[in-house]
Amino acid sequence: MPCAVYMGAVDIERQAPNVDRMRRLGAEVIAVESGDKTLRAAIDEALRKWVTDPAGIYYLLGSAVGAHPYPYLVRELQSVIGRESREQMIQQAGGLPDVAFACVGGGSNAIGLFYPMLGDDTELIGVEAGGTGSGLGQNAATLATGTPGVLQGSYTMILQDDDGQVQETHSVSAGLDYSGVGPEHAMLQATGRVKYVAAGDDEALAALEELCETEGILTALETAHAYVAAREWAKENPGKRLLIGNSGRGDKDMPTLTKYPVRARSHESA
Repeated sequence: MPCAVYMGAVDIERQAPNVDRMRRLGAEVIAVESGDKTLRAAIDEALRKWVTDPAGIYYLLGSAVGAHPYPYLVRELQSVIGRESREQMIQQAGGLPDVAFACVGGGSNAIGLFYPMLGDDTELIGVEAGGTGSGLGQNAATLATGTPGVLQGSYTMILQDDDGQVQETHSVSAGLDYSGVGPEHAMLQATGRVKYVAAGDDEALAALEELCETEGILTALETAHAYVAAREWAKENPGKRLLIGNSGRGDKDMPTLTKYPVRARSHESA
């Protein structure tokens, strides 16, 4: 079955290893040069293509955003992560986690982890991209700084100006660089069941390096944001059971990471 992947031109550069894999596996990767050249623009172009031939084209979205049924489908498919994590915590840690963290862009990784635990006493914290500041265009912290609106078929929280124009975003992480968020996350924030915070670019890069140094794990830049918030929570809550949803490996982020020098490390306690 022919497969065309619409991807923002900026993200194609930032995630070159993933793009090369897709092409080698037979997909056509179409660079989107319009708008902010990231995820929102790519979704726009894919939707425009789909409506030209809805009977002959199957539109597929991998995040928990947009019109029904995609937020529902993605949540159901991703929730295997939450179910397995929940079971493994009980088996290996002796009980449910006291808190669970996940990064939030569109929100597929987070809703998959959180959904099976909504009925538990576990505190749930989603971490958005704080970018370089709190102003429009400086971050992708939709739930922290956005307002209600409609984007790509769903009523949710979005980053928009006073005239309702959707704004461009910024994040060091391609996967979090989105002007909206899944509508279920907006609902969970409104009801108070899930808390949403933001972590900045510099904090995420520092967390990624610390994880590499201490655990030998190169995590995705998206999840590095979750580690920032988890680290701060752990300082204030020693001895608690903590779960972090790791959204993926950082190999795909190497084109971005090579632009940032590695901090000098101390090996005194090695």
